[in-house]
Amino acid sequence: MNERMTVVIATRDRRAELLRTLKHLTAPAGEPAVIVVDNASTDGTARAVAAEFPGVQVIRLPENLGAAARTAGVQAARTPYVAFSDDDSWWEPGALRRAAEVLDAHPRLGLVAARTLVGPERTDDPINAAMADSPLGAAAGLPGPPVLGFLACASVVRRRAFLEAGGFDPVLFFVGEERLLAMDLAARGWGLAYVPDVVAVHEPSAHRPPSGRRLRAELRNTLLTAWMRRPARVALGETARLAGAAARNADARAALAGALGRLPAALARRRRLPPHVERDVRLLETAA
Repeated sequence: MNERMTVVIATRDRRAELLRTLKHLTAPAGEPAVIVVDNASTDGTARAVAAEFPGVQVIRLPENLGAAARTAGVQAARTPYVAFSDDDSWWEPGALRRAAEVLDAHPRLGLVAARTLVGPERTDDPINAAMADSPLGAAAGLPGPPVLGFLACASVVRRRAFLEAGGFDPVLFFVGEERLLAMDLAARGWGLAYVPDVVAVHEPSAHRPPSGRRLRAELRNTLLTAWMRRPARVALGETARLAGAAARNADARAALAGALGRLPAALARRRRLPPHVERDVRLLETAA
């Protein structure tokens, strides 16, 4: 068992996909411990994992916490590094040993963003090129291009840095939670880097929410993130843009309503980014 790395998987009602992922993660000798955090599944997920993979730790949550379930898994881990998988993703053999080597060699590195290969064809996810060509430029002390965004299912964190930054914020629930965590890690002086020789595989589940639901969550969380971390003028501008779109579009209206419902909790968590991180966020927005 790898004593320096734990894999954390948050899941809900995807028993078959999760069992497939666990076969990949637990088959190689010397691979890490695995913690499954069950987001109140109703399909017997926790029982199936306990029966088929008795060496996997299962945390059963009484309610669906969304992305914050991963934070519960990191809190339960006892290794210095934690890798995230989704219930439809896993790590290539040797990838996590390489991630641990990189983290060992760079003590201020808080997160490794891996290369993601998608589907049976193992095609590159478009985010790989975006991270490789990061407009943030080279940074001293990092093993690859600096980033302020990543895919959760293809990331490895230094446990101390992740918990210091507060983990995945429960206000956002799902979609865009990585961006807020990236900001919070950078605000505390932790580096985030794309390391393409650390490789994750993602075979997307057929059981996915409708695209409209994801779009509404993305619009909602972009606005909430602005109010939680960005200057007031930026947050007001995001609010005006979403309100303008809401006059014409049902998804935007739903997103605005959802954001307003969560706004008190978001404002209670408001912390302005340090100037250097805000500058990098703006640079990425301009490049996009």
